[in-house]
Amino acid sequence: MDEKTQVELEAAAFRKLREHLMVKRPDVQNIDLMNMAGFCRNCLSRWYQEAANERGIEMTKEQGREAFYGMPYEQWRAENQTDASAQKKADFEEAFRLNVGGGAE
Repeated sequence: MDEKTQVELEAAAFRKLREHLMVKRPDVQNIDLMNMAGFCRNCLSRWYQEAANERGIEMTKEQGREAFYGMPYEQWRAENQTDASAQKKADFEEAFRLNVGGGAE
């Protein structure tokens, strides 16, 4: 497979993952994704932002999130995020530390 085709397939897979998380399963909470898989929608938006920045495209964290979520992040949170239990929050702190580093954002 040539590199161009590989990049196109990877981009298609990313778009499908984004659609799945944003359209088909917005009910799946970011905290559950992070606790179980070690990444969440915010990680995907950060990776998008980092890829842009690495290519000389200035993009803030907020702009990366809006590009991934398709709306301002606070709007998505208000429409989709539910309260998490104390145990889920504690599990998140550990998952974040292991997978992202530092303290939770």
